[in-house]
Amino acid sequence: MADVSTHILPDVLAPGLKLWFVGTAAGPKSAAVGAYYAHAGNRFWRTLHEAGITPTRFAPHDFPKLIELGVGLTDFCKTGWGVDSAIARDQFDVAGFRKKVERLKPRALAFTSKTSASLWLEKPTGRIAPGRQPSSGNAPAVFVLPSPSGLATSYWSAEPWREVGDWLGQIAE
Repeated sequence: MADVSTHILPDVLAPGLKLWFVGTAAGPKSAAVGAYYAHAGNRFWRTLHEAGITPTRFAPHDFPKLIELGVGLTDFCKTGWGVDSAIARDQFDVAGFRKKVERLKPRALAFTSKTSASLWLEKPTGRIAPGRQPSSGNAPAVFVLPSPSGLATSYWSAEPWREVGDWLGQIAE
């Protein structure tokens, strides 16, 4: 696994968090400013609030505050950035990600793209539907979300994001 000092964006993770949002890699704007989902056209922060995941609309630079809500952030590629198709597959640290999950034991994983979900589920992106995935045993619950990127507008739906918000509300009761 790469040295943390070389990471484009730091992990925001801790043991036993309710939920991790998992991306593929930082986008160009996020890499430039050092904040998750930083491009103005990205729907991530607005959708978190609209889905009831955050009490207010956070700005990209507020990303460290998510941990106070029991929510973490990470990416499969920590040392590179760009659109998914431009990143070499050997830059995705799937084994390192699996070790983080085993060690920190989140209750759920929410993948913010089909590419990131395919790395975890070991399925081609075309065989993955958005929403909650079937789970087994002690594995975390898995949600596949439409990418919030402005580049993925034709695939956008907030419904799977609301499903995550509803799930969080249910486990809080």
